[in-house]
Amino acid sequence: MRYISTRGHADRKRFCEILLEGLAPDGGLYLPERYPTVDASALQRLREAFNGGRAGGYAALAFEVLSLYIDDIPAADLRGLCEKTYTEAVFGTPQIVPLKTLEAPSTGASQAGFYLEALSNGPTLAFKDMAMQLLGNLFEYELARRGEELNILGATSGDTGSAAEYAMRGKKGVRVFMLSPHGRMSPFQQAQMFSLMDENIHNIAIEGVFDDCQDIVKAVSNDLEFKRAHKIGTVNSINWARLLAQVVYYFAGYFQATQQNTQQVSFTVPSGNFGNVCAGHVARQMGLPIRTLVVATNENDVLDEFFRTGVYRVRGSADTHETSSPSMDISKASNFERFVFDLLGRDGDRVKSLFGPTLSREGRFDLSADPAFAQAASRYGFRSGKSTHANRLDTIRDVYGRHRLMIDTHTADGVKVAREHREAATPMVVLETALPIKFAETIVEALGQQPDRPVQFNGIEGLPKRVKVMPASTPAVQAFIVDHCTRSA
Repeated sequence: MRYISTRGHADRKRFCEILLEGLAPDGGLYLPERYPTVDASALQRLREAFNGGRAGGYAALAFEVLSLYIDDIPAADLRGLCEKTYTEAVFGTPQIVPLKTLEAPSTGASQAGFYLEALSNGPTLAFKDMAMQLLGNLFEYELARRGEELNILGATSGDTGSAAEYAMRGKKGVRVFMLSPHGRMSPFQQAQMFSLMDENIHNIAIEGVFDDCQDIVKAVSNDLEFKRAHKIGTVNSINWARLLAQVVYYFAGYFQATQQNTQQVSFTVPSGNFGNVCAGHVARQMGLPIRTLVVATNENDVLDEFFRTGVYRVRGSADTHETSSPSMDISKASNFERFVFDLLGRDGDRVKSLFGPTLSREGRFDLSADPAFAQAASRYGFRSGKSTHANRLDTIRDVYGRHRLMIDTHTADGVKVAREHREAATPMVVLETALPIKFAETIVEALGQQPDRPVQFNGIEGLPKRVKVMPASTPAVQAFIVDHCTRSA
């Protein structure tokens, strides 16, 4: 398996090369040259692996899916990495990603089931753990194999940062430099990150919004001399390995929501940066019977606007709303480039023009008149919708009132939009993104009570914090990295 850039001007590479690289040298994102296809017999084999009990389960499914994309790690080693990652001890449940039933299928299947896929049982209580725990083990494995070190530079709007830091803390050969928007995460999210005192973890609070953080990560990644000299890698979903790990839970959700492989399932995905739902796109391209992929946004609705109109329009910092689902307070969806690459027939030169000069000059591009735009829905199955703060409150109250189940604000966005796109004959699975405790203030506003707090996080907000506040400056971040690499050399 070889990987190519969405901008068409980078060398073909193998998995372990792009694992440590992040962005391609031409500024694009890596994708496989082709998606491996899963036919009926292969899908049955994957179902049996997932349902294999003690001899199988999620780790076995992960190994089977990852093996289709990774041929430069010995199979025994890759299986061992999956088994080390996806354990009940780490994720709190033997199913790893169990389905929660909101509405069971009605008699005669006149209305298909409506489910939540629980992706937030990991160490930081967010779906990012599903990929990040594997990524930490992959990094440690490959760096040891090479005898090298890696400096991870990432940006987070809430959950990526803590998931990366908990996955990488104490890992040999790895340092983490995580950028976050100063004052724009929930108190719980900040405490999860800033209370870590591990020597290889460095938190940087940028005076700006998430997109400023993401722009700095991309600028450093595009500074090829600096990137090579200081061995810069990424854990954001621009890293293909992280997105690949997320593909697995679409298969797991499908197998739990269906009895046989002829059935279709729809997924609704709360999304700001497009990484989570892009993994669903990959699964669908592989042949997983996904009917629709519904993108749920909050008030920062750049993705909903595109799927409704064909116009991709980024917003500036002043126009990026601060909302009660802050992990989606994003106006530039960095993973969206992967989908547009597929949508436009894998035309790297055109993608380079759209996401390079056109977006830089005009802050938008318009595909509404392009015949390819209609295929976003007709061929690729995409739908979309948006949710507001009032919608979140109503949805949280409704789900709790009907099911005695608390959901977080982002999952509430997903449930609200999913209800608008349900079809009678097709099960709908909403991807849960985090546990409610991460956004306690809004839960209290909606329900008048505090959400449950796992005992290991009692008092976390009161712990000492280690964080550096900095302006939105790429040179300042580079200087910080150089200084800390020099100190620990």
